[in-house]
Amino acid sequence: MKHIETYSNSVVVIPAYNEELSIQRVVKNILKYTRVIVVDDGSNDKTAAIAKNEGCEVVIHNFNKGYDQAITSGMQKALELGFDYAITMDADGQHNPDTITSFINEFDKGADLVIGIRNKRQRIAESIFAKVSRMLWGIKDPLCGMKGYRLSLVKLAGKFDSYGSIGTELTIRAAKAGFKIHQVPVDMFERKGAPRFGNGIRPNLKIMRALFYALINSPLK
Repeated sequence: MKHIETYSNSVVVIPAYNEELSIQRVVKNILKYTRVIVVDDGSNDKTAAIAKNEGCEVVIHNFNKGYDQAITSGMQKALELGFDYAITMDADGQHNPDTITSFINEFDKGADLVIGIRNKRQRIAESIFAKVSRMLWGIKDPLCGMKGYRLSLVKLAGKFDSYGSIGTELTIRAAKAGFKIHQVPVDMFERKGAPRFGNGIRPNLKIMRALFYALINSPLK
């Protein structure tokens, strides 16, 4: 099984779009554990200013590029700043920041990638993706927004995402290649406001598209 040397230099990457109501509370709680990079994905509110005022590194998109590109920009900044691994979390406060220590512990145990397992899922397509992923690659919750990445994986792939995978491309490619993947439970709080991807047919189709590409994509080499 492939493995990448363990490090202890971590950062949390948060993609954010118009999250001024939650971003301050979210980053304050995370900063108790590790540093934070907030990617303001073309917000038209005070998300970037609030994050910067709290001491976060802030990357600003001039227009909304979407979740995957925001994560990509955050990973690139993490590499530029010399971090060894990055944990992705959402800006809406749904992820419990206390779980960060569990992720770091798993990296200390030798994980190349750490995936959160939520206690609930929102959409039928998420359940389908999870069943397929568990059967083929042993990944129980591939669409959980809280994941930890050895940044060497991003370097090896040359990119974080190429087709709008909802944060799953690098995960599945690493699993196919046999990199060491650990999984930890993640407590989810209730989100205030509408879900990030919305409800209805369109987000479910987007998830099924991500599953299709996960099935045909090549392993990470």
